[in-house]
Amino acid sequence: MEYRIGLIGCGTVGQGLLEILLRKREQLKEKFDFEAKVVSICDKLKGALLLPEGIDLEKLLHLLESGKKISEYLEGESNEAEHLETLEIIEKSNADIFAELTYTDIKTAEPATSHIKKALQTGKHVVTSNKGPAALYYTELKKLAQENNLFFRIEGTVLSGTPVFNLFEHGLAGNTIKEIKGILNGTTNFILSKMEEDNMDYENALKLAQELGYAEADPTADVEGFDALAKIVILSNVFLEGDIQPSDAEREGITSLSKEEILAAKEDGFRYKLIASTKKENGRIVASVSPQRLPLSDPLAGIMGANNALTFDLDLLGKVTIQGPGAGKIETGYSILTDMLAIHRQLVK
Repeated sequence: MEYRIGLIGCGTVGQGLLEILLRKREQLKEKFDFEAKVVSICDKLKGALLLPEGIDLEKLLHLLESGKKISEYLEGESNEAEHLETLEIIEKSNADIFAELTYTDIKTAEPATSHIKKALQTGKHVVTSNKGPAALYYTELKKLAQENNLFFRIEGTVLSGTPVFNLFEHGLAGNTIKEIKGILNGTTNFILSKMEEDNMDYENALKLAQELGYAEADPTADVEGFDALAKIVILSNVFLEGDIQPSDAEREGITSLSKEEILAAKEDGFRYKLIASTKKENGRIVASVSPQRLPLSDPLAGIMGANNALTFDLDLLGKVTIQGPGAGKIETGYSILTDMLAIHRQLVK
């Protein structure tokens, strides 16, 4: 079955998705009867394309790898999309599924939320790795999708390509979640690991994280806990059927944690981790992000470097922990593919 695909944003994740669709084309067709034809792409910096007959992914990726703009794909021919705003491209596109892959703004969730709404209002399914809309407007967007008999899926928003939502739809279906705890930010986990293992102070560990590309020039979203906060809010609203906002949860980052505290915990047989957690108490969701001393027997204590992990406390299975990379070009691109395949499975039932 062929699906026409539109991309909003063609940075690292978008290009990762395109590489996967190209590399796995035959396997996806043979094993899953899934064929993807990319028909529109718009990117704030790289330009736009609107080609209902389909875009040659190999040619496009070669252009992008050469540092050229998407608009150069047409080699001087008239390009209607270059003169359209993103919302106009979404409306005019003949895509069946849109992948919203623009940058995350956790304060406003824009422009991503407007993009998602426009796609759903014009009959397109949406998959996204953007935490902003998922954290601030998940309930509203899910309702809008359902009202239009469409799907809105967000696998890549929490653990990148490591399955969370897809896992519960299938492998862990039927369980009730009592509590969720996890390490949801690779940058802070890397910093804490270096402070303990290599006896580094916070400033030097942060500098190393920046040099390796784990931390941004402005690391506030990571080290002050905002990134982990957005993710635990998403998990609360999806799995615990809440409708909370980031402002409803307590947040503390790692900047006040000293090397001495970390080494003292090590001496006592404990390890500091930035833990995001959520559970229901008396019908109310209690969510938080804070540095916690974990006993080394806790599976989360063993997660080192830039890895992420989640522990689910389940009524039937007890505690189940999953771990994997929380970021990456191919990893996050893969999360988008898994959501597209999930939509495909629903539509061919």
